Amino acid sequence: MSDSSVTPQTPAAPLPPTPAPPLRPSEARTYTFGPSALVTPANGITVLRLLATPLLIALIMLWGASWSTMVIWGVLSFTDGIDGWVARRQGTTRSGAFLDPLADKVVVLGALIALVANGTIWWVPVAIIAVREVGMSVYRTVVGRRGVSIPARPSAKIKTLLQDVAIGLCLIPWLAPHHTVLSAAIWVATALTVFTGAQYYLDGRHMGQATGTHGS
Repeated sequence: MSDSSVTPQTPAAPLPPTPAPPLRPSEARTYTFGPSALVTPANGITVLRLLATPLLIALIMLWGASWSTMVIWGVLSFTDGIDGWVARRQGTTRSGAFLDPLADKVVVLGALIALVANGTIWWVPVAIIAVREVGMSVYRTVVGRRGVSIPARPSAKIKTLLQDVAIGLCLIPWLAPHHTVLSAAIWVATALTVFTGAQYYLDGRHMGQATGTHGS
């Protein structure tokens, strides 16, 4: 067959560009507050929790297990999740990332120390919880300065829930005589507190080794 009999091929027309997928609601959302904001509703709730802690401690010391104290504790425990919920919708901030865990520890440790002071629970599990909470806060600060961010595990939320429940049980009047039940609740919360602390430490080591920053 000669070259003159070959029919030239028409070049294919270019395909139209693929349209970009629509933004998800979380990506298209415009937040009210930026990361550097200080005065936000979420931070306001957190500060109110901190300011209410001395009142809670005073009620535990004066009245011990009572329904009034239990109601105050219930409100403080419930608002533990409210400030985070508000922050996620209006914009998380660096100040909130510092204040929220601080308030959690102050409220929980304040209530536990008051329960030890009035003889409701033994001091040993409370000391273990306190050492873990303070130690993990220091560890988080140290690894954070090295550029390592450790994500929270679901077990950490369960730990917080068990701590709240254990303290709440200690404040229910008709459970006050049942020291064995209260002691068991505190020890269960203590065990999970230690377990989650070990998880957090190991996660930090693994992430530090992966990025080459651990031990530097």
